[in-house]
Amino acid sequence: MNQRILQLNFPNTVAQTDEELRLLIAAKLYENGTLTSGQAAELAGLSKKAFIEAIGNYNVSVFSGLVADLEADIQNA
Repeated sequence: MNQRILQLNFPNTVAQTDEELRLLIAAKLYENGTLTSGQAAELAGLSKKAFIEAIGNYNVSVFSGLVADLEADIQNA
């Protein structure tokens, strides 16, 4: 996956860790279909299995990106 670097400045009042923020961003991009679960997991710095388990904590359904994942898997086969 081609990547770019994005630097964000958060106020100290944001309680989430950097890892949690990466997961939140990855989960949202997965939820809206921008990234596959594998891409989102990579962005979050997690294995695909760990990412799928973690997004449930953010009320993101693993099934929301299922079609996109299947299409990507077919194209990459």
